[in-house]
Amino acid sequence: MPAMDSINLIRESPFLTVNYSTVFEFEKGFDHEEWIVWFETYWIVSVILSAVYVSLVFACRKWMENRPRYDLRRALTIWSACLAVFSWCGAIRLWTDFIFFMQRYNWDFKSSMCDPVFYGGVIGYWCWLFVISKLPELGDTVFIVLRKQRLIFLHWYHHITVFVYSWYSYSGYTSTARYFILMNFTVHAFMYTYYAIKASRICRLPGWISMCITGLQLTQMFVGCLVNIEAYKYKKQGEFCSIGDDNLKFSFIMYFSYLVLFGHFFYVNYLVGKKPEQPAYDSKKMK
Repeated sequence: MPAMDSINLIRESPFLTVNYSTVFEFEKGFDHEEWIVWFETYWIVSVILSAVYVSLVFACRKWMENRPRYDLRRALTIWSACLAVFSWCGAIRLWTDFIFFMQRYNWDFKSSMCDPVFYGGVIGYWCWLFVISKLPELGDTVFIVLRKQRLIFLHWYHHITVFVYSWYSYSGYTSTARYFILMNFTVHAFMYTYYAIKASRICRLPGWISMCITGLQLTQMFVGCLVNIEAYKYKKQGEFCSIGDDNLKFSFIMYFSYLVLFGHFFYVNYLVGKKPEQPAYDSKKMK
């Protein structure tokens, strides 16, 4: 069960009433405690769905071997544009909350990493949307398979591990998730905007943009490792930090593996003279 310290922190937090200039009707009345129970009971479903996803991906790749590729350019444009809009909305909401939180706490990074008060209110709603969105995001791979593009290990490995970790962590009041979600929303906002423009052929984008996006992703994984290390230090000193020991270990291993894989991708695609094809794990060429 979630620690009572975490539950009380959220219930008593002044950050549940952040004075946003606009609060939409669909953001009101969000009950995170109901979803805590749901994910605590059903997070294992993410493991099952991930296994189904990987099986279908490789089965469909085999099925497409002797078939012509599908174009799907218009569908890919719409898909990427929708995810870009969603990511920009999430990034703006979370950055607003993060800046307000840090100012209120005089830029205390320990509190920003260890207090899970972002679970409630408007920000809680967007964090919940983030966790839920990891399931439909698996649909990225459909375009790669049906368009017969190169499917790299980093792509499907990243998708399933983020999916499972997000669903598993939600019920544990994982405080470090503030940084993980904030970074993911921000990077995805730029990444999916890039893919939408590329797929639509509105304009020709220079190659350095894809390199910058991959650089952002690499930075995201480095910061993820640092956040886990800092949280470990606080817990080692006996201070309160709302993340379980097992979760902390798994999170660090996951982010470190991303750091290695994204670093290798960056090196191969941008530093050894090979012409870059696409940023990071979403391997969608738009030729």
